[in-house]
This record gives sequence, structure tokens and C-alpha cells, in this order.
Amino acid sequence: MIIIGEKINGAIPSTAKAIAAKDGEFIKNLAKIQAEAGVDYIDVCASVDDDIELETMKWLIDLVQEVTDLPIAVDSPNVYTCIESMKYCNKPGVFNSGSLEGDKIDAAFKAIADTKWECVALLNSDKGIPKTAKDRLDVFADLMAKVKEYGIDPSRMHIDPLVEMLCTSEDGIAMVVEVIKSIKEQYPTIHVTGAVSNISFNLPARKMVNMGFTVLAMNAGLDSAILDPTNGDLMGII
Repeated sequence: MIIIGEKINGAIPSTAKAIAAKDGEFIKNLAKIQAEAGVDYIDVCASVDDDIELETMKWLIDLVQEVTDLPIAVDSPNVYTCIESMKYCNKPGVFNSGSLEGDKIDAAFKAIADTKWECVALLNSDKGIPKTAKDRLDVFADLMAKVKEYGIDPSRMHIDPLVEMLCTSEDGIAMVVEVIKSIKEQYPTIHVTGAVSNISFNLPARKMVNMGFTVLAMNAGLDSAILDPTNGDLMGII
């Protein structure tokens, strides 16, 4: 299982507070505790205003690299921020992320094609988030055509089937499991990833729901995940 540590993300209130206060020691500690927990990559996501996002990403990446030599997952909804952030990393990591929305995947693949960087790709497009397994697999087929076009080995891809809130999607787990199984059947060397905690938003006993879903998803073929590695129960289940 490839573990991508999620804790350095400005969408998390405590991390956002540290970013706003430029509390470098807080950020470095988040990097250290995730490294000690055994992650493979440390995700870095600023989640700040566009005009300061890139400088904030550089600051965060520099702090992480002061305390660990683990590779970094550069994370932003802006594909060009990810591209620029790659330049600050000491070694290849994970590009998080691209999709078939607009020119995102072309921009991402041009940036990583001749490197050792890996790439998270979301199964959405200009039409939004597909509602059925078939529609998501159709997007996957189009995405893999792009992978082939840019000469990227499938083993460098981490496909995100889009884990959504269970409370708004009655058959969400069954659909995601179907998508994961089909992806792994078609491309055994490809990675399937996702933010497992998405499944439990607005539900009670979130930690238990996350653990149950993680087991189901791993059984279907999930072999990469963006999660909190300091959650000993979840890591124990994995």
C-alpha cells in the first residue's frame, strides 16, 4: 500500500492557521510525524489565495525537505501551480493532480512525461463528475489514451475513482468498487488511489466508516491512498 500523508494541507483548520501565521516549526513537525509513521510521500497543499499559492508552496516544500528526504506530492487544483512546484522538489514525487477537465491532463503529462514523476489523475472531465460506473470507466478509457499518447508507463499513474460522500450517494461504495476492479483488471500495474475519508463526511463514527471502506476498497484493488498516517487504527487495518 502506497501511503500519501495528508496532514500538510491548508484545508485542515490547524494547518491553515499555521500557514497563515508562518509557523514553520508546526509544519516541520507535521512532516516529521508523518515520516515516522511510515508514509511513502508527503502531500503538500497550500489551499490559499491564488496570488500567494506558489510562494506558499515553495515555503512549505522547503520546510518539509529540511526534516525529511521523502518525496513530495505537490497538490493543487491549479495544474500550473503543481508544475511550478515540481521545480522546488529535491527528487521526483507525485503530481497531484490532473484530469480531463480543460487542458489539465495535457499540461500535466507534458511536464512529467520525460521524468520519473508519478501522477494522480481524477476520473472527471468537462462534463463534471460522472454519476455511474460506466461513465467513469469511459473517462478512464479516454485518460489512458492520453497516457499512451505521452508515452507514460501505466505504473506511474495513480487513478482516483472519485470517492464521494456516502450520505449523498446510496450506492457510492458499490460504484467505486466496480470502477476500481475494472481499472485493475485492465491495467494490473496501475495504481488506484483516493482520499478515503471523503466517504464519511457528515456521518457519525467517521473513523469506523473510513476503516470499513478502506478494507472494501483495498479488496477491490486500491493500493494507494491519501490519508492521516498518524491514525494508528487505520494504519493497523491497512
